[in-house]
Amino acid sequence: MRNTQATKLLFEQSKPGCRGVRLPECDVPERPIDELLPSGAIAEAPPPLPELSEPDVVRHFVNLSTLNMSVDTHFYPLGSCTMKYNPKRNERLSSLPGMVDLHPYQPQQTVQGTLELLWRSQEMLAEIAGLPAVSLQPAAGAHGEMTALLVAAAYFRDRGEKRSVVLIPDGAHGTNPASATMAGMKTVPVRSTNDGYVDLDDLAAKLNDRTAVLMITNPNTLGIFEEKIAEITQIVHAAGGLVYLDGANMNAIMGVTRPGDFGADLMHYNPHKTFGSPHGGGGPGAGPIAVAEHLAPFLPTPIVVKDGDCYRLDYDRPNSIGRVRSFFGTVGVLVRMYCYILTHGGDGLRHVSENAVLCANYLLARVRHFLPVPHGKRCMHEFVASAAKLKADKDISAMDIAKRLLDHGFHAPTVYFPLIVREALMIEPTETESKATLDAFAEALFRVTEESAELLHDAPHTTAVSRPEEVAAARNPILRWTP
Repeated sequence: MRNTQATKLLFEQSKPGCRGVRLPECDVPERPIDELLPSGAIAEAPPPLPELSEPDVVRHFVNLSTLNMSVDTHFYPLGSCTMKYNPKRNERLSSLPGMVDLHPYQPQQTVQGTLELLWRSQEMLAEIAGLPAVSLQPAAGAHGEMTALLVAAAYFRDRGEKRSVVLIPDGAHGTNPASATMAGMKTVPVRSTNDGYVDLDDLAAKLNDRTAVLMITNPNTLGIFEEKIAEITQIVHAAGGLVYLDGANMNAIMGVTRPGDFGADLMHYNPHKTFGSPHGGGGPGAGPIAVAEHLAPFLPTPIVVKDGDCYRLDYDRPNSIGRVRSFFGTVGVLVRMYCYILTHGGDGLRHVSENAVLCANYLLARVRHFLPVPHGKRCMHEFVASAAKLKADKDISAMDIAKRLLDHGFHAPTVYFPLIVREALMIEPTETESKATLDAFAEALFRVTEESAELLHDAPHTTAVSRPEEVAAARNPILRWTP
């Protein structure tokens, strides 16, 4: 049965006279507030805040937290989003006083340790990418995409070339078209073949002297590695364009192959997907970019450089696109990334990729017998199953399956993406989950597909809210409480 017990708002729990703290009698001379503050700063009446004891407030928020799913409490098989466990060791290290008590306006000579950490992070990311120049500034993966495209645009302006078209395969990451548009470029789609690879004939037909960049995700969103990636990059370079590698799926290839080695000129990292940092979720994130040598002059300022035994922020970069983030970026996330990389080392990062691929293929083998996987008998870090047959035979959609999995204690996989698969269920287990967890998820998924449409259409049944009207909520959000 569905849990219909609603959680009351703090305002609804308010009781006149309740207090979280009681202050002693004032022991200094009292003065009217209008003598202490200008008249324009004084409200006509106190704000209508709820009146509650401290235990009531604490219990309210703790109880709300139990309604949430998280990587610490549940399995998150979100394809493309890579919701893997965040090591708590890295959380502790990034919270050391020497990190969290710094101020961004401190003189550089007083933050040499942090600058060294950031410089070493640039060097490690450059090595992993096979691209020599790195900026740590961007605040998220999509921000990194946009920043790299601004770098590409500056490069072509410097060369006097009027290139403003970005080619994007239909198996690419979903943020690519938006990032290109935000960077002031026009997007043109490139078709995939029936087996999920880039259609080389369609790509060649759309390349011309206006092509600036091919944005390619490799492995792509079907979980397939582009076998002809070197040929693809050669074709684009021959036409005068650059190749941007969407690094969202680096969790499948880091330590195994490097984008720079197979021809990429630019890329971004998602530290939360690749290096175990917390997922932004609307909060702090990071999206470092790595670029080839000929694009390095155009990177955002500042860059951390090393002069002898000292480290400094280099602002003297006349061709730079300028700053894209306040101060130096989200340093707390970068510290977690640095700790993750050092913990694993070079061989360990390769093992991360190998285990991510192993887990995905194990789950694919368990699932494909009852949910078809249209593209590939094997995958990289993720795969895309289809509920199209269930939809046709039993009127059970991908959304129905996703909602019902919540009743079984599993977060839903990504649904309806990529668009080239009907009734898509995009599943990524990551390397951090045990075989027991993968088995339990596969069994739950199978049981759901065997249930009746009537039961699934009303799922989930155990959550406080079942199926909100998502379109209406997005178009008419309630952002203010009115007493």
